[in-house]
This record gives sequence, C-alpha cells and structure tokens, in this order.
Amino acid sequence: MKKVLILGAGLVSKPMVEYLLEEGFEVIIATRTKEKADKLLGGHKNGKSLAWMTDDMVTLNAMVRDSDLTVSLLPYKYHVDVAKLCLKHRKPLVTTSYVSPAMQELHDDAVKAGVILLNEAGLDPGIDHMSAMRIIDTVRERGGKIEEFYSLCGALPAPEYATNPLGYKFSWSPKGVVLASRNGASYLKHGKIVTVDPINLFKDRFSHFFPGVGELEVYPNRDSVSYVDIYGLKGISTMYRGTFRFKGWCETLDLMKAIGLIDDGGIDYTGKTYRQFVAERAGLPGKNLREELKAKPGLDATERALDAFEWLGLFSDTVMGYAVTSPYEITSDLMIKKMWLGDTERDMIVMQHLFLASFHDGRTEVISSRMLDFGSPATNTSIARTVALPAAMAVKQILTGKITLHGVYRPVLPEIYNPILDELERNGITMEEEYGLPADQMIK
Repeated sequence: MKKVLILGAGLVSKPMVEYLLEEGFEVIIATRTKEKADKLLGGHKNGKSLAWMTDDMVTLNAMVRDSDLTVSLLPYKYHVDVAKLCLKHRKPLVTTSYVSPAMQELHDDAVKAGVILLNEAGLDPGIDHMSAMRIIDTVRERGGKIEEFYSLCGALPAPEYATNPLGYKFSWSPKGVVLASRNGASYLKHGKIVTVDPINLFKDRFSHFFPGVGELEVYPNRDSVSYVDIYGLKGISTMYRGTFRFKGWCETLDLMKAIGLIDDGGIDYTGKTYRQFVAERAGLPGKNLREELKAKPGLDATERALDAFEWLGLFSDTVMGYAVTSPYEITSDLMIKKMWLGDTERDMIVMQHLFLASFHDGRTEVISSRMLDFGSPATNTSIARTVALPAAMAVKQILTGKITLHGVYRPVLPEIYNPILDELERNGITMEEEYGLPADQMIK
C-alpha cells in the first residue's frame, strides 16, 4: 500500500484525505494540532496522524523518507524546504501553490532525481490551467490561434448568503484573502501591457454577467503577462486573469487601502477605539467619520463602502484591545470575526474562460468554458473540493504510474490535465464548454 504524507490539516484538506483513503492509500497527516488530523481521518484504519511543527526538520526528513509521496498544504514559504527533502530521498511532491522562482530552480535537480515536483494542482491555480489548456490545445489541433484570453475565477458565498455590504464571506484562508488584496497586477490588453499599482488594484474593475449567479465585478489577479509563455500563447493580444467578487468588496477594499487600513507596521494602539484607529489612519478628526471620509479630497468613499465600514464596526467606540500591532492585523481580524461563512450556509466557485480564436480561412469564434459549483460546510465546501480533489487525483496518477514526468511542473500538459479533468467530471466538478459563439460574446 502506497503511503501519502500530507503536511497540514487546514480548511481544504478534508476532501483530499477522504479521496485518498477511498482509493486505498495509506494517509499520514502531520500538523501542528493532532486533533484536527484525527478528526479528518475519522478513525480510518489506513490513516495516521502526527503532531509536528514546521521547524522540526529532523522529523520531516524521516517522514518524507518513509513515504511514497508528499503533499504540502503548508504556507507557500515552506514548499521549497519540503521539495529539497523530496529530492534528497527521490520522492515526488504535490502542492496547490504557485511555482516560486526558488521552486523552479529545482527543475534540473528533479530531473536528475527522477521525480516530479507538481505545483499549482488546485483550483486557481490548478483547474484554471487544466481547463484552459484543454481548449488551447483543441484550437491548435484545429489549426487555429488564440488571439485573446480572459480567465476569471472567484470563491464566493452562494448568492442567497452574500448578505453583508461587502458581498463576501470567508470559506478558506481568510488572512490570505485579505493579504492578496494588497497585491498589484499586470495584464496584456489589445497588445499593450497594463501595470496596476497596489493602491489602484480595486479601481481597475469591470462588470461581467455570470449565468445562474448574476452581475459580478472583476479585478485583475496578479501577473497575467507571464501566462503568455506558460500557456504557449506567443503573439496573443490580450491575456487577462481576474478575480470575481459580488458588488461591495472592491469599493470597500479600495477605501481600506486608500487610508492604510491593511498596511504593515508596528504601532501602539493601547486603549484605542476602532473609530480612533480609522480617524488616525485617514488623518481625520473622527467626530463624524462617515461624513469626513465622504468629504476628504481624493477618496472614493462610496455609500456602499461606508455602509461596509459601519457594519464591520470601524466607526464604533469599542476599544480594540490591541497593543503594538499592524493596521492589517486589526482590520483582517475584524473582517474574520464578522465574515465567516455560517455552518448552514453554502459557498460557490465561479470560473469563466473566454477565448477569441482565429483560423486560416479568416473565421473567428469565441469559446467559453465555465464552471459553477456549490458546496456546504456540512459536507465539503466548494472551495475545499475544488482545491483538494485535483491535487489528490494528481497524487493517484503519479503513484499509479500514469504521470511519469520528471522535473518541476504545472498541470498544463495533456498527460497531466486530461485524466484529472476527466475524473473531476466523474465527481461532479465540470467545465461547460461552448464553441462557435459570436464575437460579441467576448469581453471588450
């Protein structure tokens, strides 16, 4: 029986553990809180758990050595250390995180060791790559060329539960969601590279209608330009990767960023209220914060954003209870306290690819690939299923000898993405593909 070592027992790990145990693998979960791992394993005879801290490299070395494959669900900064131990013991690795430059540098070593270090095997990144490449490769096989490509994805509450002014609830890594909002972005549009500074991230947005959900807002997701090479789309005029949100999130986060509510830096907030905190960050008197923010030159303080501030409690006279900390910690803690997806509420994943393809005979067509998936905390959230299952299926493909590549990879090759997409469909996670759509279906 093949042994799979899973590092971490976070919010997305449950479907992976269930899948691998069902498929007949032995699963060892190593995590800081052993009780979490035990709960995931549910007493299964092929499951084992271990209390382990990330700085315990001696134990990690032994665990990697004694397993057939390691899955790292740790924060991305630990992946390279884990990968190096996998190379030392000639064992494959699977992660759901982006390929960092340091990870990419291990490619030649992985080839020499005869193992695959497969990254970006989750949802976004993951299913987005796989479903996009299936279309791109199909167009190439038909003698066509991709001229424009939009790839949009969002992990959201189902519409009936998007009930707060931000239109958002956390169903995964809440600190990561808020942290990501501090990013800038770049994308290629009609032949020109557009660079978006972090402060302007949420100003650069547009609306898009998603069937079955309604009108959503889209803002750019990190560096889209690098995907021209990753997807082999040299000569493409538009390459845009974006994030879906309900209305409310972008304008609220834009205002938070504008007044420095998610900045780093240690400041002593002993005895301060939330109202004083916001007033101090915005450079305002704080007597009537709502009106002062609306009147402050250069701020786009919309009514929706101000409603969100008030709903979160940022205008309240409640003492925050912090000493020396950062604005980011205060704001993200407050959001987490107020914005968790409830136990009886369901989440959803919305993903939309739109391609403009051209052909030698002068024809053009728009191609759509779209997914709408719902989950619930009572079973598995959609975000957990769509992140964990592709990675778990990749584990199976590697350990059963179906994937035989060696090196550092993303799931952009047919021998990786085809079997995983096919199995995802058998498990109810499906991309709905439409070819031959008219040009007016393309995002302008």
